[in-house]
Amino acid sequence: MLHFTGTDDIVGPEGMEKFCEDIGVEPENVVMLVLAWKLDAQNMGYFTLQEWLKGMTSLQCDATEKLRNTLDYLRSLLNEPANFKLIYRYAFDFAREKDQRSLDMNTAKCMLGLLLGKTWPLFPVFHQFLEQSKYKVINKDQWCNVLEFSRTINLDLSNYDEDGAWPVLLDEFVEWYKEKQMA
Repeated sequence: MLHFTGTDDIVGPEGMEKFCEDIGVEPENVVMLVLAWKLDAQNMGYFTLQEWLKGMTSLQCDATEKLRNTLDYLRSLLNEPANFKLIYRYAFDFAREKDQRSLDMNTAKCMLGLLLGKTWPLFPVFHQFLEQSKYKVINKDQWCNVLEFSRTINLDLSNYDEDGAWPVLLDEFVEWYKEKQMA
């Protein structure tokens, strides 16, 4: 790790790029989010020496090659629903500005794309809805409910209960989507 750090025992954006290059992964690959989760990293784009040492010890990786060989294992964690939910919830706090309680919409769209883009068939339409919506941020309740919605609501929205406890954001999405289907 030391050859990725600056002077403060922190791997920052430049070191992160070099690190990703060394392990053969794009920085925006979802496996990097899983690695950050495993390291319990607090700030996106940065790993502290402490986070690094603790995480690499738990992964039993003391060399770049071992970490490279661990990537498939890290990816496989996304296939376990309980782990995915933990990673998904972690992503919200990891990606938000620490002085904010919500996630700005651009970051939220990127993180949702990273986490749900390949697995939720309605994601492209939901992304389109967010693009044109009045929302500037997503709060943690909305964030968590998007995952629940993606896992429980049918693609044709036939089991969506308008009187359910969904956030207004999702009520508006359903209404928008149904209008779009009729057009």
